[in-house]
Amino acid sequence: MNLQEKIRTLPTSPGVYLYKNAAGEVIYVGKAKSLRARVRSYFGEGVDTQPKTDSLLRDAVDVEYIIVDNEKEALALENNLIKQKKPRYNILLRDDKTYPYVKLTAGERFPRVYVTRRLRKDGSLYYGPYFPANLAYRIVDLIHRNFLVPSCKIDLTRFHARPCLQYYIKRCLGPCVKDLTTPTAYAEAVQDVKLFLEGKHGDLSKSLRERMQSAAEQQHYELAAKYRDLISTVEQLHEKQRMAVVEGDDADVFGYHYENDMLAVNLFHMRGGRVLDRREFFWEDLPPVTYFIEASSSEGGSLASHKNLRFDAGAFFSSLLPQIYVDQQYVPKSIYIPVDFPDRDLLQEVLSERREGKVEIIIPQRGEKRSLVDLVGRNAKQSFDQRFRVLKPAAKQIQEALQDALDLPALPKRIECFDISHIQGAETVASMVVWEDGTMKKSDYRKFIIRTVEGVDDFASMREVVTRRYKRVLAEEQPMPSLVLIDGGVGQLHAAAEALTELQITTQPLAAIAKREEIIYIHGQENDPVALDHHSPVLHLIQTIRDEAHRFAVTFHRKRRQMRDRDSELLQIPGIGARTRQRLVEHFGSMRAVQQADSAALSAVVTKPQAEAILNYFSSTQHSGSSTQHSALSTQPRK
Repeated sequence: MNLQEKIRTLPTSPGVYLYKNAAGEVIYVGKAKSLRARVRSYFGEGVDTQPKTDSLLRDAVDVEYIIVDNEKEALALENNLIKQKKPRYNILLRDDKTYPYVKLTAGERFPRVYVTRRLRKDGSLYYGPYFPANLAYRIVDLIHRNFLVPSCKIDLTRFHARPCLQYYIKRCLGPCVKDLTTPTAYAEAVQDVKLFLEGKHGDLSKSLRERMQSAAEQQHYELAAKYRDLISTVEQLHEKQRMAVVEGDDADVFGYHYENDMLAVNLFHMRGGRVLDRREFFWEDLPPVTYFIEASSSEGGSLASHKNLRFDAGAFFSSLLPQIYVDQQYVPKSIYIPVDFPDRDLLQEVLSERREGKVEIIIPQRGEKRSLVDLVGRNAKQSFDQRFRVLKPAAKQIQEALQDALDLPALPKRIECFDISHIQGAETVASMVVWEDGTMKKSDYRKFIIRTVEGVDDFASMREVVTRRYKRVLAEEQPMPSLVLIDGGVGQLHAAAEALTELQITTQPLAAIAKREEIIYIHGQENDPVALDHHSPVLHLIQTIRDEAHRFAVTFHRKRRQMRDRDSELLQIPGIGARTRQRLVEHFGSMRAVQQADSAALSAVVTKPQAEAILNYFSSTQHSGSSTQHSALSTQPRK
């Protein structure tokens, strides 16, 4: 059955259709109130004069469909399939910023709280999203200080010999050590955290008051005072949130700028009547189907291959908005967009059900709301220029983007990056380079000679160098960096994490960048690595730091090999031992200087017979005429 015959058999029910190419790949996903009518419309009269569908129809050889009960289910299913299949002819959400959630690992023996930007079906509870992004980190810090539920990455399935620093500074109950806390007390703290994150401040305050009263009756006055302070903190936070809600409604505002087949979209988040943050989206290769309509050549927008098309912003937002909101836990009351689209009422209905309250998608025509949409559009133009016209972003913007991309708890001020260098395990060395406040700080670079590892073992070498570095940092009471960056993959990342854990450093941000793939692994989120856009200034910064660490390590390794080769060559001279060799190198500074020294200069360092032996060795015809022999000598290992 060919494609045309299959289309005639389609039902008239609502559902989702999937076009496939000859390789069986899904290339387009769409929804329909009537599957037969919608799919047949692609092959109606005059289709040959509609270039917006030409490319899709040339590639499509098959169509599949899924029947649902109504258009709402079709909208939700279409959104899920687009995100899952990533078909080339659909608009795909590409986000330069994702907002953080607070994750409570409810399935663990001793649950912990983390800041994360990735929602996973792992049994954990997720709260958010929070913006500005640092709000999530402030909330987690408050949980550490008041509820003593940690964010550490220590294995809590077993007990350890001693607690880490977080316990001693009263930011953790210490579940890692036997008898420091009890399962009942820890479960009580976790329940408080859950009520706090769910916004049930009344229930939480009531529970805390009951415990405070009980502790006071039992004359546990320190515990009662702790509950009293916690009640005060919870009530203050609740009052601040109540005042913010009174100030204004929650709304999201969209604007866009399209030019030369490229598109930038800005989304402003307004909460409590104030703009709290901005989100940016970019597309460089919009698919030439659905999102373009026929126009005269004088109209705005263009396609290189279809000059009689212009960008259809309505169709674009019809595809974009479901991908942003349908799966979100929170949807604002109002969404302002610059253009209308046919499915707006359907999407409003779906989002209202999800919010359990009315959601309006509004196209302002005049007044303050239209001015706000225009303002976001101007910001989208600025984003477009910065992204596609290669304007250099400000240092603080890069730092903020780096913090967002890698889930850092604070704005990164200092990054220390490590790399290992060797040839088949010989002369293994390591380097540490430092990026601080926007520039490489060469005065803080460090070189390491690997001492405890024999043969090829990059993991053990990384473990040694990280241990040595941060053992000294702790001993000298220096501050830890904002980020420890490892040049390597998951193995090197885990080796560095083991070294930090042995030093009782459990909250240090740690990441690794893998060569070739150029993806970033974050410790604790290894199964979900960060793949940044190749235009991203964050990726460029990380690559620059990584490449500098690699250059510094390779340079040091080459110097060590040269020193080894020089030592080997001097030891070939009769009468020259290790101590004499060392005196010669230290006195003359280089092997070339030793070779060029005359008898008087050599005699000032060594005995006359030794000086004559050195002169004879370097002036001998056999040595100077045989590059092969010289090469063989220079590759001998040190004895």
